[in-house]
Amino acid sequence: MIRKRNIKNLPESEVIALAKKQSRYFGVLYDRYFDQIFRFVFKKLGGQEDLAGDLTQQAFMKAMANIEKYEDRGLPFSSWLYRIAQNEVLMYFRKAKKNIEIAIDENRILDLAGEANLSNSMSIEDQERLIEMLNELKEDQIAIIELRFFQEISFKEIAEIYNITEANAKMRTYRILERIGKKWEEKK
Repeated sequence: MIRKRNIKNLPESEVIALAKKQSRYFGVLYDRYFDQIFRFVFKKLGGQEDLAGDLTQQAFMKAMANIEKYEDRGLPFSSWLYRIAQNEVLMYFRKAKKNIEIAIDENRILDLAGEANLSNSMSIEDQERLIEMLNELKEDQIAIIELRFFQEISFKEIAEIYNITEANAKMRTYRILERIGKKWEEKK
């Protein structure tokens, strides 16, 4: 029998293997990733702390119930948790028919503008215009942009979250950026 204090020091793959056999070991994964997943959900909900806590709990409950389905694909376990949490948030917004809010940092919006080949220098008005364009995107498009530019998630992790290839994650991201660039030029 492994003592709880010792299990915390085990590599992730070993803890997952134990959690697949006995659900009580899932608590170690919960302790490792709760704060990270909670912050992700909290940002997606625009700072609604109680709701973020509820949806994060639901995500972890689903993860625990489905841990036997988890397959190590060379990505962090957190990628799988992000995908579950993302789905919980999207289901919440569908049920509530609310819009998704994204916390926008000026540096991130400038990174996004650079990737979309918009402008080397952007005025406050240009940044607001870009934010308006982001608001016009479809729900799944905005989610990808948020993950890549505002959560700074790698293409590899985005691919895991959406259960697609890394190349597909890049392609989707750059197609969205291309559309933004075209719209930007049209509205000059």
